[in-house]
Amino acid sequence: MMPLYSLKKHLALPKTSWQLCLLAAIGGIASAGLIILFTASIDFIQQWYLPQKEDYTSLDVLSRFHLPIIGALLILLFAKVTGFEYLRTGIPFVLHRLKVAHGVIPVRNTLNQFVGSVLSLASGFSVGREGPAVHLGAACSSFIGSYLKLPHNAIRTLCACGIAAGISATFNTPLAAVIFVMEVIMREYKVHVFIPVMIASIIGSVITSHVFGPSHKFEYFSKIAINVADYPLVIVLGLLLGVIAFTFNRYLTLIIKHSSQYHIVSRFLTAAIITGALGAIIPHAMGTDITAIAFAIDSNVQYQLLLGLVVAKFVMSIVALGLGIPGGIIGPIVSIGAISGVCVAAMSNQLFMQDALLTDYALMGMAGFMAATLNAPLAALIAVVELSNQLEIIVPAMVVITTASLTSGQLFGNRSVLVMQLEVQGLIYRHPPIEKSLQRIGAMGVMHESLTIISPSNDSSYIETINNAPADNFVIVKSNPPDATFTLLLPQHAALSDSPPIVKQHQLKPLSYQVSLAQAYALLKDTREGGVYLYDTNKDNIVGVLMFEQIRYYLIEGKTN
Repeated sequence: MMPLYSLKKHLALPKTSWQLCLLAAIGGIASAGLIILFTASIDFIQQWYLPQKEDYTSLDVLSRFHLPIIGALLILLFAKVTGFEYLRTGIPFVLHRLKVAHGVIPVRNTLNQFVGSVLSLASGFSVGREGPAVHLGAACSSFIGSYLKLPHNAIRTLCACGIAAGISATFNTPLAAVIFVMEVIMREYKVHVFIPVMIASIIGSVITSHVFGPSHKFEYFSKIAINVADYPLVIVLGLLLGVIAFTFNRYLTLIIKHSSQYHIVSRFLTAAIITGALGAIIPHAMGTDITAIAFAIDSNVQYQLLLGLVVAKFVMSIVALGLGIPGGIIGPIVSIGAISGVCVAAMSNQLFMQDALLTDYALMGMAGFMAATLNAPLAALIAVVELSNQLEIIVPAMVVITTASLTSGQLFGNRSVLVMQLEVQGLIYRHPPIEKSLQRIGAMGVMHESLTIISPSNDSSYIETINNAPADNFVIVKSNPPDATFTLLLPQHAALSDSPPIVKQHQLKPLSYQVSLAQAYALLKDTREGGVYLYDTNKDNIVGVLMFEQIRYYLIEGKTN
């Protein structure tokens, strides 16, 4: 194994390497282990009051009403111990941390994500498991990078690897996890990121498959029977899903916006009371996506009851997520889409005497609604393919995805619900194109390391030092304490050939060796000259120099040297 310093330099460059893949694998193992503990914790709690997981119909009406309230009070109690300011969790929070902290997740937020989501999922709130999976996976892998003090660009990649491992471990969908990370989280496809993300995703799936078994939680989907003659109904479903997706995103963000003025205790209790009241009437709407979808598909119910289930699930989901209950958004999205698809199929069968297969339209609903709400058509397509284990679903799923996405985006101007959540919460997430490009490269990978450091003296000794220094050395003057600044001396061509060189001085600004070119550019972009010095541990321990000309060369030429 190469020394840690050499490893850091190697990982600072945007190249595929076995070292990064090894770290991704370690992060994937840690993420999968945490997801197993997370899942086991939910099952352990539910076994005390449910004869079967997620079976809230076994509880009486009063118990279904009380359960979310008890869960909300326990979440608030734990949050009070850790600090209410650390209650921000989930995918939007991870996207924000990727922007402001290179993917490093605070420990207290992670604790609240774990405990809060276990309690909310165990007490019947309509939230999903993928939000906690993303957060916990990101926290595990980014912790490894932070502990080793790797360059920030490498920590960002490890964060993406942990997210993929967490999703893959939760749903046993390794390919969909990779596509989700590249399309929704990173929003770019780069080979040096794609390969370690894929490795982490594979490891997450393999580990949890060994523990929980290789099957998906949606094993009740039968062989798809949709043909070209059914496409008109599929298109109608896509149009309807586009409208529902717009409504879902809009009202979820409105609740987040207008509820922010109220205390977290009031918000949580309001969400609990609404969830309990609706759960008392329609118990199948409680909990994650599995219960509601199984009921819609397996039970021979009238479409009026399915409409009621859709409305209840819709309201419970936007209330719980909008008022801050810890949990994911994709689970409710999948559930609402699937029930909507079943409802359309049931209405068609009953009103027009057709024989549409309910499971087919459940899958179509999942694909279309997920694509329209998240603005992630490819991730939605791959997800339904993996969940159904059927390649035949690709073409009809593409039809419903394009229809739903066009309706939602073109007619209503709908965008990704995750982006809308970030904006309404005032969380920074956007990367300007220059910054996004420069973030891929660690400053440590391209810095000048051949340095000659001298103490303050007169100008003539500066020229003598420069003349005597090796050609590839940078001569730097270190001032005396207490300010202890570094000044770079660069010889300039003299006006006359027989004149001594003119020495130009550049005050160097300090930055940690972990930074990317983006942070160095942010310091130098106003003057557009000079450079920064990179230090390790403390500002006196200089390890290299990075000049603005190097950044300019990369932006123009697309390469570092």
